[in-house]
Amino acid sequence: MADHEASKINHDNHLLLASRLFTYSDQPLLRLPYELLRKNFRTAHFTVEKDSTNFTKLLRETATASIDSKISPENVVQNLDTMLTRMRALKRKLSTYADEETRLYKQLDARVAHLRELSDMHSVDDVKYEAWSRKRLDRLLVDYMLRHNYNTSAQALANEREMHDLVDVETFLAMSKIKQSLQNGSVSEALVWCSNNKKELRKLQSNLEFLLRCQEYVELLRLNTPEKSIEAIAHAKKWLAPFQEQYPFTVREMAALLAHRPTDKDLPPKYAAWYSADRWDKLARAFVDAHNELLGLPTFPLLHTALSSGLSALKTPACHGTQTTTSSSQPGHSQTSMTTSVCPICSIELNELAKNVPYAHHSKSHLDNDLLLLPNGRVYGQAKLDEYAAKAGLADDKVKDLVTGEIYSRASLKKVFA
Repeated sequence: MADHEASKINHDNHLLLASRLFTYSDQPLLRLPYELLRKNFRTAHFTVEKDSTNFTKLLRETATASIDSKISPENVVQNLDTMLTRMRALKRKLSTYADEETRLYKQLDARVAHLRELSDMHSVDDVKYEAWSRKRLDRLLVDYMLRHNYNTSAQALANEREMHDLVDVETFLAMSKIKQSLQNGSVSEALVWCSNNKKELRKLQSNLEFLLRCQEYVELLRLNTPEKSIEAIAHAKKWLAPFQEQYPFTVREMAALLAHRPTDKDLPPKYAAWYSADRWDKLARAFVDAHNELLGLPTFPLLHTALSSGLSALKTPACHGTQTTTSSSQPGHSQTSMTTSVCPICSIELNELAKNVPYAHHSKSHLDNDLLLLPNGRVYGQAKLDEYAAKAGLADDKVKDLVTGEIYSRASLKKVFA
């Protein structure tokens, strides 16, 4: 009965695989297409509103001037041709938005169907479950590779598994391109992205655009010429002064940078930090954080979420004891690796990785029958000890610890439950 219950699939746990930060591994799977659909709709709506206003204005002016005979028939025809050209351009734009919407709906349908497959399975013993879980693992691997700039490998895996609709390659590639441009010392592409998402960033109270403008100012001062200094002052008045109430201390530091150039001797650390090459990496990280927050993506790979949950489900206080082993000088490591049949958390490979995840919460205990206590304090079922002793070729009155390899006489064993 216990084995049957353990093999049952808990659908809620699969769809809401929560980490310590309450971020769900399958939530972004559905949320990202939804956020992109909203963004696509807002952009299309803005384009229609803007062009419609221009069309209406031009048509009104042309009609009024024609009635009052203030415009020649040739100019009327020319204005109408202009409006037709703009309308065709608007149609092309809307076709692009419609194609993007169709792609996103297709992606969303595929993801819903992928999650719906799980509801038709009721046990991990189902042959379909292995294929489903493999596909899910592939999704997590693609997500991990995209977040770590292994773009070619991520695309190759997505192509091999034919799962483009289940992964967000295009979104992460666009993000990676802007991130790379920042690391290469250019803020242009990031500023365009900020302009396209200005309202949303304002709602999130993001300071990304301000940091990018500050970096533009710093780069002008870095050139250290009179012309660039004048240009930097004009830049500060236009782009930094409006943020004076939001970021007063930073704006003051920007003003003080006029008197502190990178070539100065004994440059104070707080000003030297603005000229540091590390600023570009910080800007790249700030952009990635803003991008992920805007689209509702977790800041860490989804693979970490799943791995942490799996490790936590297996972890017990005994997995991080104080014993020191022959294979590792660090406390809390088992003598054996994952190649032996021991607890994965106690293995050399996973012990350190699982150190910071919470302990498992089990409402039921599953113990071996006829538990025996060894002199070293370890407990095993009698059947396991007998089987291991037979495999090791020991005498009938000897047993061997499954983990440490120590050999004891059967007379020294004690029953845990009398």
